[in-house]
Amino acid sequence: MLAARIAAQGLAGEPARSPEAVAERLLAVQGQDPRGARLAIRARSAGLAAADVDRALDAGALLITWLNRGTLHLVRSEDYPWLQALTTPPLLSSCARWLRRSGISEAEAERGLATIERALADEGPLTRHQLRERLEAVGVPPAGQVLFFLAAVRGLVVRGPMAEGDHAYVLAHDWLGPQPQVDRDAALAELARRYLAGHGPADDRDLARWAGLPLRDARAGLAAIAAELAERDDGLLDLAGRRSPEPLPPPRLLGAFDPLLLGWTSRDDVVGRHKLLVTNNGVFRPFALVGGRAVARWRLSAGKLTIEPLQRIPKCDTAALDADAEAVLRYLGR
Repeated sequence: MLAARIAAQGLAGEPARSPEAVAERLLAVQGQDPRGARLAIRARSAGLAAADVDRALDAGALLITWLNRGTLHLVRSEDYPWLQALTTPPLLSSCARWLRRSGISEAEAERGLATIERALADEGPLTRHQLRERLEAVGVPPAGQVLFFLAAVRGLVVRGPMAEGDHAYVLAHDWLGPQPQVDRDAALAELARRYLAGHGPADDRDLARWAGLPLRDARAGLAAIAAELAERDDGLLDLAGRRSPEPLPPPRLLGAFDPLLLGWTSRDDVVGRHKLLVTNNGVFRPFALVGGRAVARWRLSAGKLTIEPLQRIPKCDTAALDADAEAVLRYLGR
């Protein structure tokens, strides 16, 4: 199972040749850590640099916005309309709670959204810092990212091009053009199909957890593509006709919030006894993968990458990780 999932993730086998190809394979790449999202692309591709991800964002081929589970994700722009329509409705109640906790009234929130829309229409793209200035100028407290989150959940804005080293916000209809009507049943079927392409084998609970949707929606999506599925002996589902898993990949450094830790209800097969050392309180640290399992953490500070073993690592694997550390630095342009 682990080998099959690692292969589905694009960590084994033929590497992708573009950031868009990785996003297509995974459907949605965790994006709250900008470096982590770029390193997720690196680990599944060849011949690229972090700057290639920035260029895809600038060109409008990729974008970042709040989708599954109310978390920032990097997605292809062409997948945004149906993912946004499917995964954001459950987040509206969260928006209301966070606004109340932030002390922002409904009237202030609407005034804030109108201010964001007007500023982006007149001056966009704008960074979050620039938008905060516009909000403060009309007396609306930004309250962290709550208003930006609400604007994204409503489909008003997305994070598009890079500006001043940050993801700038743009109006979705200006950046992406008119958005098509989304057939929900067709979207659920596409969600199930694309999820399994990058995460199979899995089950309905894995899909529901990853997408942040009710279990009934996950089951409806899988039922809609039943003719395309194969059930394994362990009860998990996968796309029919999938080739046998590729051999496990060589030792590799994965970034923070790597999709390999976030695609299923359990990540125990990867982190094992190091669970609290790799993930803790919603933080998913950069880690080293050897033999399909987490064996070390790593950090990058002042241009130096340091690997911290969590267990004994054979010398040949240590050497391979050291070489990959140099590759990470080159990819990041360090």
